[in-house]
Amino acid sequence: QLQLVESGGGLVQPGGSLRLSCAASAFTLPYSTIGWFRQAPGKEREGVSCISTSGGSTNYADSVKGRFTISRDNAKNTVYLQMNSLKPEDTAVYYCAAGSIRSASLQGMCVPGWMNSWGKGTLVTVSS
Repeated sequence: QLQLVESGGGLVQPGGSLRLSCAASAFTLPYSTIGWFRQAPGKEREGVSCISTSGGSTNYADSVKGRFTISRDNAKNTVYLQMNSLKPEDTAVYYCAAGSIRSASLQGMCVPGWMNSWGKGTLVTVSS
């Protein structure tokens, strides 16, 4: 089973930046996709940004496009989420997750139900 450990959450002012890290035990099969999800109080968990473990294709939620950037370091088995121009509505618990998506065309897609390994989450609070 893949183990995921998040770090980097905390309190930041609106307009500020934060970088989340997710250390994984491996980027090997069957985990073809890894990325970030978030859940705000009273809202459903949603995909933020994911990346395929092989081809490196990326996907972003419309709400974060242009502000967030996902990247990976295969040598360190680590995935990052650089968050810029943070807004109060970005406040949520952020989870790192991985899934074994079989279809090559769908690998890298952020769908909560398709993930089968989850980290414990890290809280990001954007407030002045």
